[in-house]
Amino acid sequence: MTLQEIQQAIDQLSAEEQLVLLDRLMRTLKTKQKPPIDRHALVSQLQGCLHRPGQSIPSDTELESMRDERLVEKYLV
Repeated sequence: MTLQEIQQAIDQLSAEEQLVLLDRLMRTLKTKQKPPIDRHALVSQLQGCLHRPGQSIPSDTELESMRDERLVEKYLV
């Protein structure tokens, strides 16, 4: 069944049936919805992973260099 066919079938339903369908769709979507990402916690975790005792957190340039080194190792070595 195509989307257009579904839309046409919905138009043929009574208002009460459409509300029941809407309720069912909302419940289905809520179960599939992912919880929001806590970006602040994620950044803190990433900074913790990058922190080395006695050293500061790497700069953007250093991170890019680390990434480039990893890609070379992964694909060229």
